[in-house]
Amino acid sequence: MKFIIISILFLLPLYAKEYPSFTQSELTAISKKDPIALHRIKDYAQYIQNSQTYPQNIQLNRINFYLNRLLSQYDEVTNKQVDHWATPKEFLTKGYGDCEDYAIIKYYSLIKLGFDEKRLFMTIVKENFYGGEHMVLSYFQTENAPPLILDNLSFKILDLQKRSDLTPQYFINSTGIYTITPQFKLQKVANTYPKFESLLQKVQKNH
Repeated sequence: MKFIIISILFLLPLYAKEYPSFTQSELTAISKKDPIALHRIKDYAQYIQNSQTYPQNIQLNRINFYLNRLLSQYDEVTNKQVDHWATPKEFLTKGYGDCEDYAIIKYYSLIKLGFDEKRLFMTIVKENFYGGEHMVLSYFQTENAPPLILDNLSFKILDLQKRSDLTPQYFINSTGIYTITPQFKLQKVANTYPKFESLLQKVQKNH
């Protein structure tokens, strides 16, 4: 099992730069079942292609704005279970998801555009005003500086220092699980996160 996980992590950049991708047979099946979903998938692919020529700061805003327009829906409604991490292909096919799903598809969309995966983190945060848990995508543009926060509840990208409504708990990507110091330095606390491992395995299978 350990060998399989290491292999998946090693191959992540290769898969991520091509992912999400749909086979022709998948697109044909989707078009028969839900023509609107097919349009959404093709529109996403075209949008990613059109974003290739922009500088990274504009790409961040384009991805955040575009994906935030998809509908938000709780896992209990869409997947009949709590805290389901949908792959981007699942999200695009359904057309809606919750905060984890937005963070995941933004993560893969930015990698597809050439962003360094090691600077991108699915981030579990506490909502200071409401007391609940939430997930956003963090991008460490500069080392040991507050990361930029891509939030499905905000069309505006701000750095973590300006998000007084959020307290970060954990930063997660293929390199491990981290906490952050008051000086914005990441500290590794674990090697893997089970739900992230499961996500990588589904992505490797192009699900």
